[in-house]
Amino acid sequence: MQTEVLVRNAKNGDKDALVRLIMGREQDYYKLAYVYTGNREDALDAMEDMIVILYENIERLKKDEAFYSWSRIILVNCCKNLLRKKRRIVFLDTVQEMAFDDDLCHKDEQIVLEAHLSKLTAKHQEVLKLRFFLDWDYQTISDILKIPVGTVKSRISVGLKKLKESLGGEK
Repeated sequence: MQTEVLVRNAKNGDKDALVRLIMGREQDYYKLAYVYTGNREDALDAMEDMIVILYENIERLKKDEAFYSWSRIILVNCCKNLLRKKRRIVFLDTVQEMAFDDDLCHKDEQIVLEAHLSKLTAKHQEVLKLRFFLDWDYQTISDILKIPVGTVKSRISVGLKKLKESLGGEK
């Protein structure tokens, strides 16, 4: 309910309301941007671009309760645009700065995993990292990437199969 009130206020020109909406999920936005860009500076640049777009277009949001999913889509697009402008393709390659459980992600294991993930296509890397690094459900991934849920599930399935093969598992 609080989100909807803040969105309404932001639509009416209250800059502080928009700032509160963004700062309320600042870490989530940063993690998402970092997963896409692979470094702190680019993640912050993408977030800055997102904030400008949100500020300029908040009145276009039709459903106030959809603010966070709408803003994440904008952030993903900002990340992709930033990478495109830099003419480099880094779909979800590194996530070293992110705070994952140290017991689960030892450096050696992380390096091996990243090496095997890099063998996958960018589309497979993208869905696997959104699903398993950010713990997003299929529908959220579908909404953000603007692809059907079945496509998300298929890419995850194929990606996991190829990852198992790369790691020397089942073929």
